[in-house]
Amino acid sequence: MPTEIYDVVIIGSGAAGLTAAINLAQDKSVLVLAKGAINGGSTSWAQGGIAAVLDAGDTFESHVHDTMIAGAGLNNRETVEFVVSNAPGAIDRLATLGVPFNAGADFGERWHLTQEGGHSHRRIVHVDDATGAAVQAALTRAAEANPNITLMPDMVAIDLITSRNAEKYSGDGHVWGVYAFNKATGHVDAFAGRATILATGGAGRTYLFSTAPRGATGDGIAMAWRAGCRVSNMEMNQFHPTCLYNLEVKNFLITEAMRGEGGLLKLPPGVPGGGKRFMDRHDKRGELAPRDVVARAIDHEIKRLGLDYVHLDISHKPPEFIKEHFPTIYARLLDLDIDITKEPIPVVPAQHYTCGGVIIDLNGCTDLPGLYAAGEVSESGLHGANRLASNSLLECFVFGEAAARHIDANWDSLPPPPPIRPWDESRVTDSDEEVIVKHNWAEIRRFMWDYVGIVRTTKRLERAHHRVNLLAQEVDEYYGNFRVTPDLIELRNLLEVARLIVRSALYRKESRGLHYVLDYPDMLPLARDTVLIP
Repeated sequence: MPTEIYDVVIIGSGAAGLTAAINLAQDKSVLVLAKGAINGGSTSWAQGGIAAVLDAGDTFESHVHDTMIAGAGLNNRETVEFVVSNAPGAIDRLATLGVPFNAGADFGERWHLTQEGGHSHRRIVHVDDATGAAVQAALTRAAEANPNITLMPDMVAIDLITSRNAEKYSGDGHVWGVYAFNKATGHVDAFAGRATILATGGAGRTYLFSTAPRGATGDGIAMAWRAGCRVSNMEMNQFHPTCLYNLEVKNFLITEAMRGEGGLLKLPPGVPGGGKRFMDRHDKRGELAPRDVVARAIDHEIKRLGLDYVHLDISHKPPEFIKEHFPTIYARLLDLDIDITKEPIPVVPAQHYTCGGVIIDLNGCTDLPGLYAAGEVSESGLHGANRLASNSLLECFVFGEAAARHIDANWDSLPPPPPIRPWDESRVTDSDEEVIVKHNWAEIRRFMWDYVGIVRTTKRLERAHHRVNLLAQEVDEYYGNFRVTPDLIELRNLLEVARLIVRSALYRKESRGLHYVLDYPDMLPLARDTVLIP
C-alpha cells in the first residue's frame, strides 16, 4: 500500500490527541488514529474532573504547592507552574466547545467546584461524575465537524516511521509517522507527516487489576523507546485507592470525589474494628490524603486482616445528595444490587495511572526531531512521584495545545516526509501457536501485580526482572517469525513497558511517592528522576 501523507499524524484520539488536532486543523491536514473506537480511550472513563484555580480564595501557588507535595518533590516546578497557570484558560476553551460543567450554586460562582484528595481547596470542575465522557464527546464533535481532521478508528500502531525507514537513510532519527495494523483489511499501512504526536495514554494493562481500558498497553512508550527516546520515572505507577471489588466487573472506578464529598473508608463487619474508619490511623488527612497514602493504607488493612476488600461508605449523606453528585456510580452499582444510599461499596486499590513515560519539554517535544508527546504517555515533570487528583486531563489539554503551538511556530523548519518503505509482509506466516500470546499476557499481568505492585522488595523486583527477560526472548522470537495481530502487537508493547518499569524500580534505592520498597523505606534528601536511555 502507498504511504498516506498528511501534515500531522496524531496517534491517539483522547483528550490530548483531539486537543492537538483541533488546534492544528485551522490550516493543516491532520490524521488522528485510534486503536479502537474514537472514544475508546481512557478519557471517556475519567469520572472526577479537572483541577484549575477558579475560586476567589484559591491561588496558583496553592495548586502548585499541592501538586509538589503529592509528587514528593520529584516534580519539575517550572512544568507545574506552566500547567497550573494555563488551567483556567483550558477550562474556558472546553466550555466554549460545549462541555456542560456543573453550574455553581452560590452567588457569583460560575461552576460547581469539588475537592479531592491532596487538594487544599475546592478547585475541581466536573460534569456530575462523568467528566471524561462529556469532554470526549465535545472534543469528538469538534473534530468531526472540522474538514481538515481525518478520524481513523481501528488502527493499531506498531512502530514509528523514522529516518531508517526512508528509502534513503538520513541517520538523524527524524520521526515521519507510524506503521499501523488496519483491523478492517488485516494489513499494515504507513502514515506519514511532517510532525507526529504521541497521545496513546498509559500502560495500566501491564497490571492484573487496573481501572484503565483494555487498550492501555503502553504502545506509545514502547514505540518511542524502540525509536530512541529516553523515558523517565517508569517505576511511578499510581494505584487508585478505590476500585469496585466485583468478580465480574473488574475495572469500575469509584471516583476520588466521593471521598471529597464525605465518603468514609471503613473495615467491613466481622473483623476487629469492623464498621469503623481506619484512615485516621495512617494519616492525619484521613480520607483526603493523597492517593499513594490511601492506597497503601487500604493494602495494609487488607493484608493485615486477610480481607478481599474494605468499605467506602457515603450512605450517611442524604439520598438526593448522593444521586445528584454521583448519578453514574449510583446507577451502575444499583444494577449490581448495591444501593449506595443505604449501604457501603466494597473497594480495592487498582493500577490507575502511569506517572512516568516519554520525556518531553514544555513544548511537548521528545528527544527525536518531528516527534511530540502529550498526556499520560509522557513524562513532563508535572506529576513527579505521584499524580495529584484531577491533574491528568488538565495535562492533556495544556500539552496538546503546547505541541500544536510549537508545530505551528516551527512549521517551515519541519521538512516534508521522504519516500517511505512499505511494511514488509512477505517474510512472515500465520501461526498455529497463538496460545502463547494469551498465556504470556496473563503471566505478565500477574507477576507485575505480585512483584511490582503497591509495596515492593528488591527480591520481588529481581524475580520480576528475570521473568520479563525470559518472556521478552520468547515473544521477540515469535514476533520475528509470524504475522502481526493486534494481540501480538500489544503483548510486545506490554513486555517492553514491563521491562522498563522493573528496571526503573530496581534503580531507585529509596521509597518516594508511588515507589514504596521495604528494603529502602526512607526518602533520600535529593529527588532525582530515574532516566533510562535506549
